[in-house]
Amino acid sequence: MNLIIDAGNSLIKISVFREKIEIYHDQFALSEFVMHIKQVFDVYPDITDGIISSVGMLDKKDMAVVSLFCDVHLLTNQTKTPFKNSYATPETLGVDRVALATAAFYHNPSGNTLVVDAGTCITYDMVNDYGEYIGGAISPGIHMRYKALHQQTAKLPLLEKEDIIDFIGNSTNTSIHSGVVNGVTAELNGIIEQYNQRFNNLTVILTGGDALFLSKRTKNTIFANPKFLLEGLNCLLEYNKK
Repeated sequence: MNLIIDAGNSLIKISVFREKIEIYHDQFALSEFVMHIKQVFDVYPDITDGIISSVGMLDKKDMAVVSLFCDVHLLTNQTKTPFKNSYATPETLGVDRVALATAAFYHNPSGNTLVVDAGTCITYDMVNDYGEYIGGAISPGIHMRYKALHQQTAKLPLLEKEDIIDFIGNSTNTSIHSGVVNGVTAELNGIIEQYNQRFNNLTVILTGGDALFLSKRTKNTIFANPKFLLEGLNCLLEYNKK
């Protein structure tokens, strides 16, 4: 069994995989990390290997806790990948994007795949039909846009995302919702269309915390998979075990 740990910007997500099948999943705050890790190993003592992808939340002490129970691989820019990495600055490529590119490679090994991760940031990652990661884009996520409007102005309130009835807002709140939600939707559709024009038979995977919220708003054919990154980490762990 494999333990998969994704320490993102907002939450820590963990999964237990038996080969390619996820048999357990949870997410929680950093303060609950040690407690949850101990509980997982109590329930699944047959876990032999783990992988940690962290964008900065976990410190060395947290990671050392996991190594008490199993062999642990810390995902870095030195980790072996099954795809060719053609990013101009591979040393700056986020480990989350490495995991997503791996998932894309295994999901569609001989095709063109664009992965859109709608989380704290929205990232776009492209793996072409040669099995080559060529890059993508990074933009602010939905909550970051709401937060910026509130923090960078004197009077605009901090709102949480919600469905918009019309793209024309008739109050300050509905105007903010329209600007954020309609703006993200327009960005998503526009960028996917750019990739569609360049790459034949493009497969688009939408993942991340806001994947399901955004999936119904896209006019392109996409596949929503909120756990795509975790699947990619499991594939990376298996690849590096070999």
